[in-house]
Amino acid sequence: MTPENEYFDARETRSSDARTSQQLISLRDLLERARTQSTAIAKTLGDRDVTDISDLSALESAFPITRKSDLLARQRENIQQEPFGGFSTLVTGPHMPRLFASPGPIYEPQGKATDYWRMARALHAAKIKAKDLVHNAFSYHMTPGAFMFETGAHALGCTVFPAGTGQTEQQLQAMQELKPNVYCGTPSFLRILLEKAKTANIELPSLRTASVSGEACPASHVKWFAKEHGVNVFQTYATADLGLIAYETSAREGYVLDEDVIVEIVEPGGTQPVPFGEIGEVIVTVLNPSYPLIRFSTGDLSSFIPGPCPTGRTSPRIKGWQGRADPSIKVRGMFVHPSSLDQLKRRIPEVLQCRITVNHVNAQDHITLSVESLNGDSGFKQSMESAFREITKLRAEVILVAPGMLPRDSKVILDERVFR
Repeated sequence: MTPENEYFDARETRSSDARTSQQLISLRDLLERARTQSTAIAKTLGDRDVTDISDLSALESAFPITRKSDLLARQRENIQQEPFGGFSTLVTGPHMPRLFASPGPIYEPQGKATDYWRMARALHAAKIKAKDLVHNAFSYHMTPGAFMFETGAHALGCTVFPAGTGQTEQQLQAMQELKPNVYCGTPSFLRILLEKAKTANIELPSLRTASVSGEACPASHVKWFAKEHGVNVFQTYATADLGLIAYETSAREGYVLDEDVIVEIVEPGGTQPVPFGEIGEVIVTVLNPSYPLIRFSTGDLSSFIPGPCPTGRTSPRIKGWQGRADPSIKVRGMFVHPSSLDQLKRRIPEVLQCRITVNHVNAQDHITLSVESLNGDSGFKQSMESAFREITKLRAEVILVAPGMLPRDSKVILDERVFR
């Protein structure tokens, strides 16, 4: 592979039959090896002969769907001995250079592979190439987002500036002086940087490409970045547990599935596949020998698109993010689970009830945390803000309300965002 080539490797243009056959061979080999190293895989497989798994329907009968709540529960069961719920084949040491914690907390390992999360493929599709300077504005704190994009960029031969989040003025100074070609981060933070640069009369002529993830970036926002600032934005669908799932190409017609994932779309919260083209819950099997998650639910909603990508890539395509199938919500690249609010109430007993509402205002997500409590002190409000940020890694506006004011309808997370 050379950076000038259209495709990252030959797998992107193989026939559908060849892809299915090779993926099933890789899956059977992965399962056979994981049987002796992953207690979760071993328990599910039992004495089953993996050669029986000859198609997707056989995979469905062999493995139940695992949802994030299941993974979290498995990790909590035996956190000292099996922090990854028995799914990882790795142990601490040279084969696991890092491990991470996402809100929950849910722990994820990183294996030794150079491009462990397989992100180079998505970056290549965004026309990012060797010798590009990448301004990486994903968080380097506890979660793997920044490392996912950094290792992908390194695999392409790029240099990475580890900007992280916040410190907007210092980031703009670095961008003005170092002149990066590429931005990686959330689209909302890119917008903040570009608008502050315009207000401060700072020119960023070198910045021409952005690979964004972690939150929705509707077509209108993509057009705005291109028209107002000359930045071509490409979206990437990836998670901390699975790595790359799908990526946008220059065709701008949906997201092409990564070559190392098998994706199903089922009834939200259920197990049955939906008819082709209908919206359902995204279920992913990742061919990662270090962390073999089989039939793992992302909790996201999407749908398949018919036909191959106009760029010539033959992997199936999905429309991208079309909502959530579970009560969790993703904000600025971080998940907030109902269990996060349970943690908050356990930490601060004065909280009687609470609810999160997320809105999209001025191209940014805004979180409101409504809290029922008898304590109306300003110090209590500040402690709530600090505790919420510590648990979720996100800021929220805390509003204190009188006991009984919040509805008792079991809805603790409301997503009222409208993207245009």
